[in-house]
Amino acid sequence: MRISGGTARGIPLAVPKGDAVRPATDGMRQAVFSSLGGLVVGARFLDLFAGSGAYGLEALSRGAAGGVFVEHNAKAAACLRRNLAAVCKSLGCDASVAEVFQADARTVPTDGVPDLVFIDPPYEIIPDVAPILFSRLSESLAAKPDALVVFELPGELELAPPGWKLLKRLGKGIRQPTTAFFRRE
Repeated sequence: MRISGGTARGIPLAVPKGDAVRPATDGMRQAVFSSLGGLVVGARFLDLFAGSGAYGLEALSRGAAGGVFVEHNAKAAACLRRNLAAVCKSLGCDASVAEVFQADARTVPTDGVPDLVFIDPPYEIIPDVAPILFSRLSESLAAKPDALVVFELPGELELAPPGWKLLKRLGKGIRQPTTAFFRRE
């Protein structure tokens, strides 16, 4: 698994052994960032259920100003910190452009309002966590109505959070990863 585009393109990403994380595929990240285009440059991000940090690190490689990663699993958070250091070294920036919190993503940090929110939870917990996350994000993103939420979920699952508009969905097929782009209504 590697950074698929931007200045740090080709930098390999460490992933913890075992089934602690299900990293976003290179193809899915390429599709997401092609859709986001210039919105990434200068943006601040929040990467929830960050795992290896693939979404947020891809954003940094493509010009994001910085952000916050939230990952509960200790092994995954350690890999994420190593990945952040490697990507920042390639970019010629200090790793302090992004913070890594080892915490439950349902406790969305509210300091600093992001432009982009990446959410890639374990698929089996999406029905339980999605309402909590969208409720918290409604509050924390109130000051930034143009902020986008990019939510990775399996193709057979539909999300229709109250107060949010689905802008587009990438990917297709049941049991295949897809991403849904949401904005507050």
